[in-house]
Amino acid sequence: MSPLDAARPGPQLSTDSERNETQMNPTAQAAPETAVSPDPAARSRIEPIYVLDGITKSYRMQGRTLTPLTGVDISIMPGEFATIQGPTGGGKSTLLQLLGALDRPSSGVLRLDGIDLAAARDGVLTRMRAARIGFVFQSFNLIPTLTASENVNVALEGRGMTASTRTERVAEALAKVGLADRGGHRPSELSGGQQQRVAIARAIVAGPKVLLADEPTGNLDESMRDEILELLEGLNREGLTIVAVTHDSAVAKRAHRRLRLDGGRLHEVRR
Repeated sequence: MSPLDAARPGPQLSTDSERNETQMNPTAQAAPETAVSPDPAARSRIEPIYVLDGITKSYRMQGRTLTPLTGVDISIMPGEFATIQGPTGGGKSTLLQLLGALDRPSSGVLRLDGIDLAAARDGVLTRMRAARIGFVFQSFNLIPTLTASENVNVALEGRGMTASTRTERVAEALAKVGLADRGGHRPSELSGGQQQRVAIARAIVAGPKVLLADEPTGNLDESMRDEILELLEGLNREGLTIVAVTHDSAVAKRAHRRLRLDGGRLHEVRR
C-alpha cells in the first residue's frame, strides 16, 4: 500500500461493523484531544488511545522466518508525544505499520480507541486509517505535478465534502503549518522543510487523533529539523497524539516519552 493510499478513505463498513460507524465517520470534524494531564489522578481516569498486549510479528524472507517483534506491551495515552529508537532493521517501521493499521500482527492484541486492529476486518482498518490516523514519512511523498494545496486535498478525496469545505479545510491546514502563502507552489518550488510541512498539513487536514511519523526529519538539515520539531510540538500541545520513529537523539529528547525497541521488545528510556 502506498503512503497516499493510506490517507484515502475506503469503502463503507459491513453491516456487522456498523456499531463503529459513528466513531469512524471521516466526514465528521474531529474534536480536539485533551493533552496529557500532569495530575496523575486525572490521567488515571483517561483511557489509553493505544494498548498493545503481547504483539508479535513474523514474516518470511528468502526462505527464512524473521520475527522483528517478539512481544511488545505498551500503552500510549491521548496527547502523548512518544519517540521510538532502536537499531536499523530492528522492527521500528514494522511496529509503526501495525500502529497505523497498515499491517496485522502475527499474534497479540492491538487496540486503537478500544477497537482491536488485529481482529478487525479490512474495511474497518481502512476506515480507521482515514478517520483517526495521519501519516508523515521521511521522503515527503508529495505528488510532484500537484501544488501544495492539491497535495493536501488528496487526503480529503472521497469524504463527501463539498468543494468549498475542502478548500477551506486545506487552507486551514496549510496556515497551521505556516504555508498559507505557498498553496499554489509545486514541490520543486519548495525547500525540503516546506515540503515536509505540506506533508504534515496533508496528514492533519482530516482531523486525525494520532500522527504517526517515520523519520520525519531524516531528510532535513539541523535548522529545518528544529523547525519541523517545533511544528510537531505545537500540534502536540493542541492535543494531537504523536508517535515518531527516529534515529536522531536530538528529536527523541524533545518528546514526552522515549521508547527503545531492542530484541523485538519495547523498553522505556529513562531520562
